[in-house]
Amino acid sequence: MCRVLDHRRHLQRMRLAVSLVAAFAILLTGCNLQSGTPTPIPTPNIPSIEFQFPQNNSTVLEGLDLNIDLVATDPGSGVARVELLVDDQPHQAGKPEISPEVPTFTVKMNWLAQGIGAHSFTAVAYRLDGTASAPQTIIVEVVPRE
Repeated sequence: MCRVLDHRRHLQRMRLAVSLVAAFAILLTGCNLQSGTPTPIPTPNIPSIEFQFPQNNSTVLEGLDLNIDLVATDPGSGVARVELLVDDQPHQAGKPEISPEVPTFTVKMNWLAQGIGAHSFTAVAYRLDGTASAPQTIIVEVVPRE
C-alpha cells in the first residue's frame, strides 16, 4: 500500500512539474520584452518631397545650367512652397500658382554648376502653416570641362 501511495505522489509531482514547465514555456513564447521586434512608431502626417532629376551622385560639367525637378506631395493640407538649398545655403524657392496649397506640386529649378567638386542639394516642402517635410538631400559632382 505504501508503494502505491508513493507511486501516486510521484505521478502527481511529475504532472505538476510537467504543468509548470509547460506554463513557463507558454509564458516565454508569449513574452517578447527582451528579444522581440520593436513596436513601430507611426510616421507623422507631414509633406514629402523627392528629387526627380538629377539622381544622387550625378556629375555635371562646370558652367552648365543644371535642371532640378522636384515633386512635393501632401494629400492632407497641401504643399504651399518648396525650398532648395545648395551647400546648405538658400538657393531658390517655388510656390504653386493656381492656389495657396496643392496636394501635389511639381517644380522645376536650376543651378549654374560652379565650383569643382561635390555639392549638396537639399529640398524641403512646406505647408501653409509652416509644417515642413523631412529634408531630402542629394550630392552632385561638378567636373571640369576638358
